[in-house]
Parts: sequence; C-alpha cells; structure tokens
Amino acid sequence: MTERLKDIDAVIFDMDGTLIDSMWIWVSVDEDYLKKYHLTEPENFHEDMEGMSYMEVAQYYQKAFPSLNKTLDEIVEEWHVMAHDKYVNEVPLKKGVQAFIEAMKREGKKIGIGTSNSRALVDETLEALHISHLFDCVKTSEEAGAGKPSPDVYLLTAEALGVRPERCLVFEDVPAGIMAGKNAGMYVCAVEDEFSSPLADKKRALADYYIQDYDDIKNGTYEVL
Repeated sequence: MTERLKDIDAVIFDMDGTLIDSMWIWVSVDEDYLKKYHLTEPENFHEDMEGMSYMEVAQYYQKAFPSLNKTLDEIVEEWHVMAHDKYVNEVPLKKGVQAFIEAMKREGKKIGIGTSNSRALVDETLEALHISHLFDCVKTSEEAGAGKPSPDVYLLTAEALGVRPERCLVFEDVPAGIMAGKNAGMYVCAVEDEFSSPLADKKRALADYYIQDYDDIKNGTYEVL
C-alpha cells in the first residue's frame, strides 16, 4: 500500500467502523427501538441494512414493521436523539487513524469522508473528536441519492475533492462499502472491525488491502490481497 499511496491524490474514509469505533451504537439503538415499540427483529436484519443511507434504513423499517405508525422523518429524528449522546461522548477514533490522516495531509493528499450516516451526526461527531479540520469534504449517501454498494457517495466525494476516482484510496469496514468503492473505480483498503469480523473473508475477497489498524500502514504490516 505504501507504493500505492504514491500514486493516489485523495484518501476517502467511511465513518462508522472505519474512522471511528461506532458500529456498536446502531446495534444498541436498534435493540432499544424495537423493544420500545414491541417489534420483532426479522431474519438477516442488520445484514439487509448494510450500506443503506439513513433514509433508506428508515424506509426499510417501515416495510419490515407495518405496525410502526411513524413517518420517515419521525423515525430518523428519534434515532438521532437515541444515538447523539453515544456519538459525542463514547465513540473513539480507530487506532492510528489521526496520525495517518495527518501524515497524508503533510504529503498533500486530499482527505474526505463518504458515509451512510446522517449529516448532523457526522458533523457533531467530528466536532466532538476535534478532527473536523482534517477533512477537505464530507458527503453522505443521502446527499448522493443512494446508499452503498452504489458508488454514488464516493463519486460525489471525489468530485468535491477535485480528484479522479482512479486516484482515490477508500477505507471501508463492511462488504457493501468495499463494493461501493470498487464500483466507483477506486482502490479500497478493508479495515478490521469487531462488528464485521464474521465477514473478514468476504472483505478480503473484495478489497485490495486489509489492515487490523492504521498503524499497519506505518509499520508495513498490512495485507496485499
């Protein structure tokens, strides 16, 4: 990957599970939400929602739970309230990621985020972690018009950065996100995350590189796939 970094002009991060250790939040929010409204989790619940935009997940909820008498905006707003405190108070950065970003910025690389999360939660989280200044742009799947594995959010991010897709390296933690980066014509590094650890083989099959954490890049201990 160190050789590849010489040939790219932008590094783009997914947020949840890639930039920050936060995937556990949504498992908790889903559990609390289903319990609150006495809903039964369907088969393949989290797998079916993988990569969806915030609004696409709300639409999925409406279809999966016909008894849930809520508008899309009501669902989204309630999720935001339930997740907000956890994001701004409990979420840590992934090991080594800030040092890696700072090193890339010193080399003149553009830095972006392409996420399926809501813009409000992204902005609040980056501010709480004091890292907003590290990113040249932030784009969401909602702004792009489609969730992952559609390439739209990564193409939108590359366009905003002024960098051609083939000159971008994406970091992702789940198969749908890896596919989105590859579908955009970008190089992709898969990131280890506890939430997606059962899918590690699938992630390796889709990605160009694999890291346990961002120190692997500095130490040369990353996997070339």
